[in-house]
Amino acid sequence: MKNTILTLLCFFSVSVMFSQTDISGTVKDQSGVPVTGANVLILNSSTGATTDFDGKFSFNTSLSGLQQIQVSFIGYETFTKNITLNGTPVSLQIVLQEGGNSLDEVVLTASATFRSQKDTPMSISSLKQKEITKLSVNSQADVLRSIPGITAEGGGGETASNIFVRGLPSGGQYVFNPLQYDGMPLMSTFGLNSSAHDVYARPDIGFKGVEFVRGGAAVLYGAGSVAGIINYTSKTGDSNDENIINVEWADKGRIKTDFYSGGKLGGEDSNTYYAFTGFVRKDDGPIETGLPTKGVQFRANIKQKFENGSFTIHGQFINDKAQFFMPLPLDGASRTRLTGNDGEEVSQLLSGELAHTSFLTAGGAYESPIEDGVHTQGGYLMGDFNYSFADDLKFKSKVRYANYKHNFALYVGGNGANNNPITLNDYVNNVAPGNLGYVAQYQGTTASINGNDLVIDNLHIDRLRPMTDYSGEASLTKTLEAENGTHNITAGVFLARTEAEDVNYQYRVLSEFNNNPKLVNLSYTDAGGNNVVFSEGGLYNRIGMTSNRFLSQNKTAFYITDEMVFDKWRFDVGFRIENTKGIFNDGNIVSTQVYNNPELTPELANVNYADGSFIRAEVDATDWAVSLAALYKLNETVNLYANFSKGFFFPQIRGFAPIATGVTGSKYDSEKIIQFEAGAKIGTQKFKGSFAGYYVGLSDRIKIDQGFSSGTLVDLFRSEQSTRTFGLETTFDWAFANNLSLRGSATYQAHEISKNERTDLVANTTTTADEGNELARQPNFLGSAGVYYDNNGWDALFSLNHTGSKFTSDTNTVELDAITIARIGAGYEFPMGGEDSTDTLRLGFSVFNLFDDEGVTEGDPRNINQAGDAEFFFGRPILPRRFFLTATFNF
Repeated sequence: MKNTILTLLCFFSVSVMFSQTDISGTVKDQSGVPVTGANVLILNSSTGATTDFDGKFSFNTSLSGLQQIQVSFIGYETFTKNITLNGTPVSLQIVLQEGGNSLDEVVLTASATFRSQKDTPMSISSLKQKEITKLSVNSQADVLRSIPGITAEGGGGETASNIFVRGLPSGGQYVFNPLQYDGMPLMSTFGLNSSAHDVYARPDIGFKGVEFVRGGAAVLYGAGSVAGIINYTSKTGDSNDENIINVEWADKGRIKTDFYSGGKLGGEDSNTYYAFTGFVRKDDGPIETGLPTKGVQFRANIKQKFENGSFTIHGQFINDKAQFFMPLPLDGASRTRLTGNDGEEVSQLLSGELAHTSFLTAGGAYESPIEDGVHTQGGYLMGDFNYSFADDLKFKSKVRYANYKHNFALYVGGNGANNNPITLNDYVNNVAPGNLGYVAQYQGTTASINGNDLVIDNLHIDRLRPMTDYSGEASLTKTLEAENGTHNITAGVFLARTEAEDVNYQYRVLSEFNNNPKLVNLSYTDAGGNNVVFSEGGLYNRIGMTSNRFLSQNKTAFYITDEMVFDKWRFDVGFRIENTKGIFNDGNIVSTQVYNNPELTPELANVNYADGSFIRAEVDATDWAVSLAALYKLNETVNLYANFSKGFFFPQIRGFAPIATGVTGSKYDSEKIIQFEAGAKIGTQKFKGSFAGYYVGLSDRIKIDQGFSSGTLVDLFRSEQSTRTFGLETTFDWAFANNLSLRGSATYQAHEISKNERTDLVANTTTTADEGNELARQPNFLGSAGVYYDNNGWDALFSLNHTGSKFTSDTNTVELDAITIARIGAGYEFPMGGEDSTDTLRLGFSVFNLFDDEGVTEGDPRNINQAGDAEFFFGRPILPRRFFLTATFNF
């Protein structure tokens, strides 16, 4: 019996040994440079590997017989080759050709395994960093405008873009689609201080590119997301040193230098690699305010590769200031810019004279950071660990710490007591009826302002919003071979704690109506003969502190998924459960008189401040998500797919007022979202594209509308909404001639508010409103189209991004016209050095908003009752035309 058992064990061992085939090789480009991170896969299985820093790969498989191996990487044509597996080692030397089908690019986001976009049952778009650099983008909006289903508003400037996804209602601040760097969100919890994610970091040339994954499957992994994830992937160094310097000049005083350096640390046998990147910039635009913007960002990573994995440390430091442009008065009929006192069109009302504005409060002197605009200082550290216990068992973990000091200075154009341009004579008569005379002088001078000149009073808001974020993720993926395919089962956990402050100061300012306006000091003699100082240093109301909140939120999530690969089919299933706990500390605000001068108006003498007391509340909620997806390979050209998800979103706790009992005044619970999508992906050598239809339904959405009450910006309405959207979207990329292609996308979406119970937070009344209306700030039609030429020497582009008409608010009383933004650009890449040199220098130019910069990208979201036939219309014009020159040296 013992001999029989030993014989069987030996036979089994030998069988197993001979059923395994070792596959190894190298992947290089046409110039012989190793390709790092290329995906090597046996088709119709999950067996494969990625190339290391020397372009090498190795793995083994139990598959046998005739198989097809596929090698793909961003920017290269996919390589396929038939191989025979019989236990004999297979060695491959593969050369990738430039170009290729973007649908074959490897998905790095919202997936546990390496697979191509074409083989993933989700909607995915990607853009390489080289293309982003050629665009000379103003903001994230410029990067994302070409993504189907995305409405991107960038009229505010270089940061805090408003991004809307597939008809989901939001304020636009990446609410349903987090911004990630290297698979971890820049901020783990939404809405503690309502700052947009892109205020914490800026794109630079140290990224490989960006992916946008849309749909409900994004909720499963990592931090999770209701509707999609924007993920930038950093370059890491390899065995070939690479250095890039990109210098960008533009009109309106812009100069920006990006740099990247990456390579090996140590000698030839070292497995340690580095990458260092960042930028230094100075800018007077894109709209000149008299307050220049400037800043730096540095990012770096060090990667240690070992036999079965790697460990990478990522870091960022940022100290950047960017001006932000709010809506301003436009002509009520044409919605074009108005003419100021100097005869020039008024593009913005921010005054450089407001720099260093300060006033006394009961707590001491307050100095406004208005000249800093959107100022972010701080950074993050992240550790990324990957380890393969075996070819079929892999562990991944990321841990991230971030800390930022963040100020958001807003000059809200034309929202004073007399919130339109008005002559000085009429203004004084409005604020002081029956006055016996007045004196109005420009701040810092004895020069008087003409009584027929236009003046305007405005609100300035300083949002002081530091944030600290602790987050981590760990997952284990096990590959199981089935009779006709494989299962890739992943179990993971995501933990996060975010702490933030929401402190606001406000004050009101009187100025002339001009670009870079001068401040106006006004005093008058009232009807009783008393001398009254109305504005001093341009300030006519030192409102003071209006918010003093300290918030924290914990998240704990567990997920399990299975990515299945069969002959013709791909299936994804996943389940996630998540709990959130938050603490809300709301400081009490009181008013006191800090000046004793009887000539001052009460607005100048009384200032709000915090009295040190707080009302505290806790919230606690748990919900779950499930995602089901399938893809069928109809033939070598067409893949059909569909996905369904039930997800959730935990609303902003700042929208839930605490009461003395320690809980919020209304029930805190998750918002529910149902999504369905079905479509086709097509990929040939000349044409690639996709077509999909989708449905998105959101229930019990908590929406906060800000507005003006007694001259102060406050949370005006709190709405409980349900919405639904039906949409169609398509993408295409047609190479109709050598080195020449036509690319674009189109989206049609029909959206409506199916439920809206709105509470007036000032009057404390609740009504039903706006049901059946379209959602605010979201069009029915979006599209992009462009012609692109690139022969590895000359390159050129001409593109159009179209946003259809849309309503400024849920009331649907004011409709904005459709806008189209045109770009044109070209460049030439010169070889540098000798025949064996790979050094290059590219000189190029681009023009943003080539034809029309008069359109309005959004109305005033803080004036939801704005009328469509008013004398003046408040809106934010598109950023004006801008010309860029670039020089990119790669050596």
